[in-house]
Amino acid sequence: MRFLHSMLRVKDLDQALYFFVKLLGLKEMRRKEVESGRFTLVFLKSEDSDAEIELTHNWDHEVEYTQGRNFGHLAFEVENIYEICTKLQKAGVVINRPPRDGHMAFIKSPDNISIELLQKGEALPIQEPWSSMENSGEW
Repeated sequence: MRFLHSMLRVKDLDQALYFFVKLLGLKEMRRKEVESGRFTLVFLKSEDSDAEIELTHNWDHEVEYTQGRNFGHLAFEVENIYEICTKLQKAGVVINRPPRDGHMAFIKSPDNISIELLQKGEALPIQEPWSSMENSGEW
């Protein structure tokens, strides 16, 4: 398993970029603006690490984030998303967002930290029981 990124929700993207890029020296690696979802993702990293910080700016959110909503999730790349989700489920871990697409799933740590699991490489072929499994809770 390889650690990929941590996601932080930010109220003011320009202010966040000033802090992380200008003050801390991280570099913007890529940016994705999603008009339909009304959000922007900006991925940053330092020169000496492959791990990134994903800044998520929800365009219409104007109040301060509370109760940890500014921290989104940790993300890990996995060799086989179905195998790891089966192992976790057998151990009693709730799969909050099942890997219906063969690519992405969400679980939570015992301390309610949201964890994103991403399939290494291309998505695996869609398969049951995952493809028809509903979301559970929030992540």
